Amino acid sequence: MARDRVYLDWNATAPLRPEARAAMIAAMDVVGNPSSVHAEGRAATALKERARAQVAAAFGAQASDIVFTSGATEAAALALAGRDLHGAEIEHDAVMGWITPDLPVDRAGHVTVAEPAQSVLQAANSETGVVQDLPEGLALVDFTQAFGKLPIGFDWSGAEMGLVSAHKLGGPKGIGALVLRRGLDVTAQIRGGGQEMGRRSGTENLIGIAGFGAAAEAAARDLADGIWEKVAGIRNILISALEAASNETIFVGNGGACLPNTVCLIAPGWKGETQVMAMDLAGFAVSAGSACSSGKLRESRVLRAMGFPADRAAQALRISIGPDVTEGQVLRFAEAWGKAYAKARARAA
Repeated sequence: MARDRVYLDWNATAPLRPEARAAMIAAMDVVGNPSSVHAEGRAATALKERARAQVAAAFGAQASDIVFTSGATEAAALALAGRDLHGAEIEHDAVMGWITPDLPVDRAGHVTVAEPAQSVLQAANSETGVVQDLPEGLALVDFTQAFGKLPIGFDWSGAEMGLVSAHKLGGPKGIGALVLRRGLDVTAQIRGGGQEMGRRSGTENLIGIAGFGAAAEAAARDLADGIWEKVAGIRNILISALEAASNETIFVGNGGACLPNTVCLIAPGWKGETQVMAMDLAGFAVSAGSACSSGKLRESRVLRAMGFPADRAAQALRISIGPDVTEGQVLRFAEAWGKAYAKARARAA
């Protein structure tokens, strides 16, 4: 990434942590297959299980609860295949194809859950940053955005299953996990050699797993050190600067519990995809919504579910920051965005 560019799309993917990079490089030199019984195989197994323990400790789970997958999308498929569960229209695309999306959503983005044991819920929404209250006994919770940013624990969440992904907290892409309540099992969707306790076959991505473990451990340390409280302070400075830049701006999800790094705004009269392109040209990476739709730009399904009309849902922009983002950078963004918005409104007049 060019030195003068500013990356403000951390909810899409966080930059790789140095701890994860170092762990992955070290894992490249581990020759053995974890399924082999010789010394080299045992060394690979030890590396894998150390990472499993790191993820479990960071997430408040037991190591035996962690099933490594290629990411949260595969974890969702493993958890939800063959089940008849309910959710809301604000769920991530990885979950939407497996559920009946009939749970009500209010204007603030909160979901009403009548039967937790039959329901799926995001802990925090990737587009709006809205954090949900998690009722006891949910069938599945998508912790993908919350893990590493909020003080959460799988054990005390009361959920039966959970989804997590490495690249959202500074680990590598292409590795995630399904977390299972002890005693609960799932039917393998990838069959073969019986790896991952018979739940997900295929030779393990040892390099990705090592990076995931290191990133999870570092993320837990950052959370304990109050790093994300500082991020929230930078986010609040950004909101104030954006408010000053335009009094037309509608802010979504910031009136209640919200991720400490996320700003979702609606700029009346200015399409979200046009905002993304304008800011990209100005040197800022932002998003018009979730990044997991093959690069498609469209009106936000999440905002539509919250009751916003189609034109407003198409005018949304998401800015998501992280510990490396400075006050000066968000102020530069707000200035550039405000000038571009003023020009867009003038052209439309």
